[in-house]
Amino acid sequence: MLFLVISEPRPEPPSSVTASRQRYWTWIAPLQASGEVRSVHARVGRGAVVLFDVASNEQLHRRMNEWADIIPARFDVYPLIDPNAAKQFLDGQTA
Repeated sequence: MLFLVISEPRPEPPSSVTASRQRYWTWIAPLQASGEVRSVHARVGRGAVVLFDVASNEQLHRRMNEWADIIPARFDVYPLIDPNAAKQFLDGQTA
């Protein structure tokens, strides 16, 4: 299951959360290596955009709680459809 997650961290001085921000990258690296995170991008200013590929809503919930334990934030979550699956769906539609 694909989910695009966009974080908006609490408005704290960036320098006061430097250690947490470094820990975030350490936390997400193995998720990238395993394919559970397809991509991750830092946002201009603060925050991140992550494309998760997880087996269940519960797995996403676990990861978002881990993330929030490192950097408290508000999250926008967008369920996505793989492009190939979307094309197959459209191919099955009649005009």
